[in-house]
Amino acid sequence: MQQKVEFHDRAGKALHNPQIRSNFRYAMDGLMLKRLRSFPDLDELNRLRLRSAEIRANALARLPELLEQLEARCRENGIQVHWAETAEQANEIVLGIMNRHGAKLLIKGKSMVSEEMELNHYLEQHGIECLESDLGEYILQLAGEPPSHIVAPAIHKSRQQVAQLFKEKFPDIPYSDDVDTLTRNARDILRRKFYEAPVGLSGVNFAVAETGTICLVENEGNGRMCTTIPPVHIAVTGIEKVVEKLSDVPPLLSILPRSATGQHITTYFNMISSPRKPDEKDGPDEVHLLLLDNGRSHIYKDAELIATLRCIRCGACMNHCPVYARIGGHAYGTTIPGPIGSILEPQKAGLDQLGELATASTLCGACGEVCPVRIPIPELLNRLRFERVRQDHTGATRGQGGQRDPWEARIWKAWSWVHANPMLYRLSMRMATGLRWLLPNRLGPWTSVRTAPRPAAKSLHTLAREKGFDHE
Repeated sequence: MQQKVEFHDRAGKALHNPQIRSNFRYAMDGLMLKRLRSFPDLDELNRLRLRSAEIRANALARLPELLEQLEARCRENGIQVHWAETAEQANEIVLGIMNRHGAKLLIKGKSMVSEEMELNHYLEQHGIECLESDLGEYILQLAGEPPSHIVAPAIHKSRQQVAQLFKEKFPDIPYSDDVDTLTRNARDILRRKFYEAPVGLSGVNFAVAETGTICLVENEGNGRMCTTIPPVHIAVTGIEKVVEKLSDVPPLLSILPRSATGQHITTYFNMISSPRKPDEKDGPDEVHLLLLDNGRSHIYKDAELIATLRCIRCGACMNHCPVYARIGGHAYGTTIPGPIGSILEPQKAGLDQLGELATASTLCGACGEVCPVRIPIPELLNRLRFERVRQDHTGATRGQGGQRDPWEARIWKAWSWVHANPMLYRLSMRMATGLRWLLPNRLGPWTSVRTAPRPAAKSLHTLAREKGFDHE
């Protein structure tokens, strides 16, 4: 179960770590520049964003129907479909598949849903080894850390840090901080495991209801290895990843890699529609598709917040966020960090648990401007900020009002009352002006990085009167 995140403590530690700030600043600047260069035609970008948003909105509008169609087509194709309402149920399903095959090793491609499930930890408790095959995920597995970015999980580490980690874990391998050498060393270690593992697991980028096809985007080839070499393939995904038609995929495939890494196309694009057929030379004997809800249906019920589920996990909002770029992903303490995580995770876990994340934004609007499917992230952040302190409890968001401060509410109510009464307002302004030197220098967190404001010696009304203006 998601634990309450002490966001401010984590953020403070990150801000005082110059290595993290330097690594993220360098990485984010590079990703932003690559994205900018990949969209030289702004008209094309706007058309593509509009089309992609329409595709995702249409899929969500028809989600129950499309999920049933996806299940039917997959079963017709020989894919076994499993439904899980919670992460615990999803873990049990994966464990059941592993046990039926007597499997003690699971090799994984990149999957944020498996991170959400905390699958590695769960299976290891049951005596099953889980090995990450994505290079970034493998580095973090060696380091015992969660991902810091949804596209580049180890983006917070420099190559020197990675080289030192490899030296500690594999002392027989000569030290090198050359990126190609590090990659080759990791490939040599992992390649043997692909042939040893009886079960491979992957995520899902798009699930096509029309054809029962699982689409997987990747750059390293490890995803293809996980889905073709082991006899059993398990694909895990959230229920929102479904799209209606195969023709919906090209626009999304065009905008996803350019938004994520500035690539016009990824190195590999996998389309899996069935287990291996008798006349085929590779592929698994069994394919399982696990569809996870885990709070998504609750988000689906709200006409405004449903836009959260459009996300195609490109990470562009993180790359352009001035908050994320300075504190990194670990400060958020959740599976999905950054702007999209600040609206998704509080809805799933409850605002009483993660409501602070909605405040981790300057509301500059950069995340909304670059989102390839036009999720109005700033508006949704404002909505969640309101939900976390609202009193009527009539909204749909879980844990609403859970971070309401009664004293703060009384202060604002008094402020509203004073400002609605001209006589009280004038009296309070005279008192504030006359007693301005008695006002405290500390006004809570706001003054932790700012100087406390003081009223001027003369109010605007007083200055206007002295100049001969009638302000009545």
